[in-house]
Amino acid sequence: MAETGAALRLAASEARSVSQVIADHIVGFDADALPAAAVAAAKRLMLDTLAVAWAGADAPGARPVYEMVAGEGGSAHCTVWGYRGKLPAASAAFLNSMTAAALDYDAINTVHADMVALPAALALAERQKASGREFLAAYILGSDLCSRLGGSITGQHKGWFTTSIYGVFGAAAAAARLLRLDAATTAHALGIALSQSAGTQQSNIEQALTKRLQGAFSSRGGVFSALLAAKGITAPREAFEGKFGLYQLYQEGDPAKVLDGLGKRFQHEQTALKKYPCCACSHASLDAALGLIREHELQPDEVTAIEIVHSPMMHRLVGAPFDPRDNPQVTAQFSVQYAMASALLHRKLGIAEIQEAAVLDPRVKPITRRVKIVVDETNKGTRVPASVTLTTARGTFTRTTTKFPWGAEAPPSDADLAAKADDCLGFGALALDPARRQLLVERVRGIENVADMAEFFTGIV
Repeated sequence: MAETGAALRLAASEARSVSQVIADHIVGFDADALPAAAVAAAKRLMLDTLAVAWAGADAPGARPVYEMVAGEGGSAHCTVWGYRGKLPAASAAFLNSMTAAALDYDAINTVHADMVALPAALALAERQKASGREFLAAYILGSDLCSRLGGSITGQHKGWFTTSIYGVFGAAAAAARLLRLDAATTAHALGIALSQSAGTQQSNIEQALTKRLQGAFSSRGGVFSALLAAKGITAPREAFEGKFGLYQLYQEGDPAKVLDGLGKRFQHEQTALKKYPCCACSHASLDAALGLIREHELQPDEVTAIEIVHSPMMHRLVGAPFDPRDNPQVTAQFSVQYAMASALLHRKLGIAEIQEAAVLDPRVKPITRRVKIVVDETNKGTRVPASVTLTTARGTFTRTTTKFPWGAEAPPSDADLAAKADDCLGFGALALDPARRQLLVERVRGIENVADMAEFFTGIV
């Protein structure tokens, strides 16, 4: 913690706020100093986020929102990924973040950083005709800040949707970097973002379509904050630690955790990619169930009872009764009971299994009624561990998942990631043919060599 102490002492001695320390970092960081591991992780996350957004463009609610925003028009600077045409930067960031979140298939760290930071960074990179190297630095700095803020939480989680309350600052940081704002103006962008920081888990609990929009509000808000700062709008200097700042009014947190190793360690390297298109709180149970089903070749009708043991946090988000009447797809994504049914019926849970026809399959509900959920109050985990017990006439089988599937401790293979990207890019409102999929993959792999990000999507959309 020596680096943290030094940073805080320096801030105190120079009467600098946390926003100003972060702003100095965002403006002064040398893109050439990015470690190879940080660049490799960013490319992996960029491709994954683009891919899930492409598939998400066809999700319920996405097209009406796209048509509404696109209908408002504006300067055509920035590509809307899963559709055709271009829109102003803030509008493109909003729509691209929405589709990236729509299938709950996007990467996750302490928060869903990349579905907020990438749309903001890519939109501003196109608008400013930045180089691929400049874009990459801004994206990494924004994603890193989102995850650092998410990791700074202390005390009891109050129910904020932390991706959106913290994501707006990461998006603002990435946008400010690409607008080439100075440190003082970048600090104002972060202060303006405070006024747009919002989001609640109530959307998750009620399985409402607004869950898909909360990160999008933050991505748009971050871009808008930086653009306002560029026009001279001033903002509070103590956005984080002030008497009525983020930590006092929202979720308690420790700014020292944000500043610890800032610019030396990059949190996005620890980001988990999603193996399944559903809430991360279901992944451990789903992985355990699939392992048992495959190992013992279990059939749906022979499983007479299913018991899940998971944490209070997991139960809060995915433990509600299965009721798909209002929003079948969102219900499926936030129902661990549905995850069990999909595992038994299909031996998987992929994009096809969260489509309305699969969710409303009459075979599903009888299986969900066999599920009993036990909340282990001693389990303080947010994603792991979780246990599943399947009861059959042949015996009772139990498995516990202790490592998040496709997390830092159990990462996917390159082949697994390539297969996921290929599947997603071939889906959605603007499905790409194999040649265009490959072109997108190659562009991401060679992002440092792109001279003008305004040309990034040429030949793809």
